[in-house]
Amino acid sequence: MTTDATGATGADERAGSEAALKAGVGDGVARSRAGLASRLPLLALVFIAGVVSLAIEMCGPRLMAPYFGTSQIIWATQIGFTLLYLSLGYFIGGRIADRYPRASVVCGITAVAALATGLIPLISRSVLDWSVGGMTNANPSVFISALVAVNLLFAVPTILLGMVSPFAIRLTVEQVGSAGRSAGSLYALSTLGSIIGAFLPALVLIPAWGVRNTLYAACIVLLVASMWGLRLRGRAVSVALGALLLVPMFAQGPLKSRPGLIYEQESLYNYIQVVREADGTHDLILNEGAGAIHSKYHPDRVLFGSSWYAEYLLMAPYFNQGFTPDKLQRIAIVGLAGGTLARQYTAAYGPIAVDGVEIDPAIVDVGRRYFGMDETNLNVYLGDGRTFMRTTQQTYDVVMVDAFQQPYMPFHLTTREFLEEIKARLSPTGVVTFTTGHTCTNYRLAQAFINTLSQVFPSVYMFDVPGTLNTEVIATMQPTTLSTFRENLLNIPTDTMLGTVADEALQVMRVATPEHDGIVFSDDRAPVEQLTDQLILSYIRCQ
Repeated sequence: MTTDATGATGADERAGSEAALKAGVGDGVARSRAGLASRLPLLALVFIAGVVSLAIEMCGPRLMAPYFGTSQIIWATQIGFTLLYLSLGYFIGGRIADRYPRASVVCGITAVAALATGLIPLISRSVLDWSVGGMTNANPSVFISALVAVNLLFAVPTILLGMVSPFAIRLTVEQVGSAGRSAGSLYALSTLGSIIGAFLPALVLIPAWGVRNTLYAACIVLLVASMWGLRLRGRAVSVALGALLLVPMFAQGPLKSRPGLIYEQESLYNYIQVVREADGTHDLILNEGAGAIHSKYHPDRVLFGSSWYAEYLLMAPYFNQGFTPDKLQRIAIVGLAGGTLARQYTAAYGPIAVDGVEIDPAIVDVGRRYFGMDETNLNVYLGDGRTFMRTTQQTYDVVMVDAFQQPYMPFHLTTREFLEEIKARLSPTGVVTFTTGHTCTNYRLAQAFINTLSQVFPSVYMFDVPGTLNTEVIATMQPTTLSTFRENLLNIPTDTMLGTVADEALQVMRVATPEHDGIVFSDDRAPVEQLTDQLILSYIRCQ
């Protein structure tokens, strides 16, 4: 009996222990689920703060592009300032979180960050216009100050968003043993949001809505995510201020105003504007657009006078001995833009095959809509110019490289290695041309192109386009002379389109001499942007 009683008692105790364990596990799961549910609004806020912080960073250079252009310097400045602001946010946020560990505080911080994000499109235009005025008035200090000021536009929201992660860690860590896991999970969540914030604006929102509406959208989403922790009065004030900030969404003008502006678009690659001149000519302007028109079109004209650089390039094949127009069979244009060069070559030489390469599909659409780019002999290829030259099987008599993300030229389209790829696609009498620039005192960029071309081709020439800052550099597959060029041009009938241009080209063309130990662009080292920046500063000093 004793044994049976003891056995029964042991069974009862085991059953009780199992029941208690199951109950404890059930309670733990319930508490865990309840804890997760209570933390979901905070986790969502951490995620959205990560999205918005990177969205602001991605929008910054696009907001500045119509005024400063795009370059590694612009991106480096934006990235550097963003990291500085986030660091300040982490530092300040950690201290405030320890002193005021409340959800209402962090939600108040993100609500202010949302409103500051909505202010960026409103404030930026006056600052950017001021910077353009500084360049026009040749005041370098204004230009540099404006670049800093534009980045300071992003200081307040980015610093405040940097405070979110320390706050979230402080609010979610319940015991020291789980601190590392909680911190790691929150930073992973924030970083995941930042990844989305990097790709979503660049690939979807900016091309579809524009940079200003993207910032307004970030303002709205962050403001909504902040509502859960605010008191009633805070919610009312935030909603009222947010609604006031968003009014300009419905009455926006162009990102950068210009006289005669008839079209603007923010594409995946560029800020595009089309301007109509008083005589009805259409001009294509990209990004900051200072001193650079990428295409021109008039329904009744093909030539636009000596100040339009493209017309002189019609003479490029005439460096070859005995050249006649019927010998020109196929050309390639890297940087097609609105198709002005294609239209002029077609008018001058007939329906020769023209392969135009343009990386931005939106520019091609604008060319067809506003620049009469409908020649049946024009073959448009969307993509990178270097990739095209590496993969094409065609042979060209002329290759013209005129690719800019104004005012900078992509470095990989300037190097000796790229020239070797072009050379492999040229006919025995082929010619290659590059568009570059100069100022009243600075020819370093043009000289670097001359040095680089001289490494690959036997003869190199150059000319400055009158009335502009453009310099054209031309190289030939065969050893050629300037006297041959002049002799060929003098044989062109003066009453033809080519004859009209030949007279002007004869006056400006000259032999280009490479520097000994001068800069040569290569895939390993091509300081194109630095030389362009020096040109900009030199231009300011020349004014």
